[in-house]
Amino acid sequence: MASWKTTLLLLTLFLLSLFLELLLVEATIINSIDGGMNKGCIEVERKVLLEFKHGLKDPSGRLSSWVGADCCKWKGADCNNQTWNVVKVDLKYGGDFSRLGGEIRIPIPNFLGSFERLRYLNLSNAAFGGMIPLHLGNLSQLRYLDLFGGEYQMGVSNLNWLSGLSSLKYLDLGYMNLSKTTNWMQAVNMLPFLLELHLSNCELSHFPQYSNPFVNLTSLLVIDLSYSNFNATLPGWLFNINTLTDLYLNGANIKGPILQAGLGNLCHLVNLDLSFNNIGSEGIELVNYLPICSNNSLEGLDLSKNSILGSIPTWIGNLLRMKRLHLSFNLMNGTIPTTEIHFSNLTKLEYFSLHLSPKNQSLRFHVRPEWIPLFSLLYIHISNCYVLSPKNQLYGKLPNSSSFSPAADLVDLSFNRLVGRFPLWFNVTWLFLGNNLFSGPIPLNIGELLSLKVLDISGNLLNDGFPSSISKLKDLRVIDLSNNHLFGKIPKNWNDLHHLDTIDLSKNKLSGGIPSSMCSMSLLSSLTLGDINLSGELPPSLQNCIKLHSLDLGNNKFSGEIPKWIGERMSSLAQLRLRGNMLTGDIPEQLCWVSYLHILDLSVNNLSGSIPQCLGNLTTLSSVTLLDIEFDDNPGGHGSYSDRMELVVKGQDMEFDSILPIVNLIDLSSNNIWGEIPEEITNLSTLGTLNLSQNRLIGKIPKKIGTMQGLETLDLSCNCLSGPSPPSMTNSNKQLVLDIQRYPSIYEANLGLCGPPLSTNCSTLNDQDHKDDEEDEDEWDMSWFFISMGLGFPVGFWAVCGSLALKKSWRRAYFRFIDETRDRLYVFTIVNVARLKRR
Repeated sequence: MASWKTTLLLLTLFLLSLFLELLLVEATIINSIDGGMNKGCIEVERKVLLEFKHGLKDPSGRLSSWVGADCCKWKGADCNNQTWNVVKVDLKYGGDFSRLGGEIRIPIPNFLGSFERLRYLNLSNAAFGGMIPLHLGNLSQLRYLDLFGGEYQMGVSNLNWLSGLSSLKYLDLGYMNLSKTTNWMQAVNMLPFLLELHLSNCELSHFPQYSNPFVNLTSLLVIDLSYSNFNATLPGWLFNINTLTDLYLNGANIKGPILQAGLGNLCHLVNLDLSFNNIGSEGIELVNYLPICSNNSLEGLDLSKNSILGSIPTWIGNLLRMKRLHLSFNLMNGTIPTTEIHFSNLTKLEYFSLHLSPKNQSLRFHVRPEWIPLFSLLYIHISNCYVLSPKNQLYGKLPNSSSFSPAADLVDLSFNRLVGRFPLWFNVTWLFLGNNLFSGPIPLNIGELLSLKVLDISGNLLNDGFPSSISKLKDLRVIDLSNNHLFGKIPKNWNDLHHLDTIDLSKNKLSGGIPSSMCSMSLLSSLTLGDINLSGELPPSLQNCIKLHSLDLGNNKFSGEIPKWIGERMSSLAQLRLRGNMLTGDIPEQLCWVSYLHILDLSVNNLSGSIPQCLGNLTTLSSVTLLDIEFDDNPGGHGSYSDRMELVVKGQDMEFDSILPIVNLIDLSSNNIWGEIPEEITNLSTLGTLNLSQNRLIGKIPKKIGTMQGLETLDLSCNCLSGPSPPSMTNSNKQLVLDIQRYPSIYEANLGLCGPPLSTNCSTLNDQDHKDDEEDEDEWDMSWFFISMGLGFPVGFWAVCGSLALKKSWRRAYFRFIDETRDRLYVFTIVNVARLKRR
């Protein structure tokens, strides 16, 4: 009986467990089905995102994944894996795609504020404009908000809506117009969990000086108020935020003095940027005010461009964790370091910048050639200083580069007085040693600098030829060997330098022609070979440089005509300088096809023909256009390289570099160009300098020349121009009038010109012209009388005598007539004499 009951009990338990297992499987299946049906973003939020997308321009297809039912799989949107609410929207512009807003700069839609559980919103640089919707204040769970505008500035009437973002930890409103929001500090103070505050370039002007307004911000780590317009001193409360690690007030119009009492709590400070202000003499004392505890935390200090006076203090050696030290563009003097022990504790130093104004060369950088520092700099920028050795108080040699920062990535020691052989850093990427006193040949093993991207050793005393190993620098972008004493021919092996962007070999003692391989680099955009004694015709291989924006072959001995392919093939050309050669022929009309051309210098050649009317069609010179041409592939913005070009403006040779893209010039002077100045040239409204002097131009000055608003210098001297100057020259362009008054000689040797702003009066000139015309008429009357006499005698003589000599019958008749006439005269005379005697 017991056995039967036991069996029944076991069977019951088995059936019960089987039933429960079936229920569990069913529940799992149902959950799986339900999960498959419900998984994905909430429908309301999906529709909001689609409506958001509908209002955007998306030329690069960044939102192409925004289709289908599951918005949690869309790129730029993330959901909570339990509630499936959208918690992240990231549409920042990273440079890989086009900006979303296109050109219309749509405002941020109000319905973005309906995402109740949104934690992350990043719309930085996405090209939105307009006003910030106050509905963003409904995002109570938002932790991260980045609306950095960049060039696409947004605005806001007030910041009261920030009080609704009670969970916010990161806030970036950079480039937002906050000029009318004087209560910005009170609004930020309503965010108790805020860790980072970024309000750069927000046009802030109110910087309260009272006691700490950030009473609730006990966790604040980063404050960025850079590029504001405070025009105030540093308030003491700012340094009482004892959690602060990063403080950026660069370009905020901060002035001295600095309150010493307010700096005692910054024990955790890692980065302090006060550059581009006007702190003045107390800037050097700033770090003396910092507590000793900050010596173990401070890694970055930037006091550049602050008009700081005085010598480099000893506190530099106390900053044990210092990695980035920038002291450029100040007025410091003395010697740095006082001894090499001064730097002995800076074992972590990686970036050091000490660039002075050329007017201030009282600071000396004192090192021994055999010095081996304990730090290993990645970035060295010491320019416009004297670099000294103990034995020579003017200049000295560099320490051995193999021991002095062998891992340096960027070295900028330009504009100093360094001497000796050209040193090498084998790991360097950017090397700027221009404008020193280095001499001797370029090292033969320079090809071993395999990481080198920029090589600038211009303005030294280097001689000899080009080492063939330069062709091994396959990552090279810029090579500038200009203004040295290099001689020989330009090497031919340029084929392997595929990344080369800029070549400048000007002002050396080279000869020969341009190697055909020089245009084998597809990225070459700037080629400067002026003043190096090259000869021959411009080689056809140059037309392969289709990406050139700057071509300078001036002051050489090139001959022949200007090739038409310059205009046909080089469509990106912006600067063309062929000055000072022996070029002949007409100016090719194909140059008018180069729409970006804003510098055209063909002066001092043997060109002839007329000025092409189509020059008035040059797009860049007829509209306000700023060329975006720059070399920006270097860290920190220091040690940058820009094109240079020497041009003649107002009779003076001037070298332009960083502002070259905004210099607008046409110089056709000192040629044999004839004809009239085309009226179409007045279409070039942004042209700054027009030099047509020393040609054979005739006719009148174009009537609308004064309407060229950008024209500052006009030189028409030594031509054959005539007539009154156009009224537009005095009524429209005041700058041009001032230039004429200051440099009247630029219109001389055009005796027919008159009228203001010239000193010659047109009425006086006309009276003189009328008198001269009458005298000319009298002279012509007398001249014609003597000319007719001179021509009439031989014509009459040969008309009679020639016909008698040629026709015998006429000759007999003529002499018979003469004989008869003679006999009649004789008889008439005898008869009349006899009659008189009878009386």
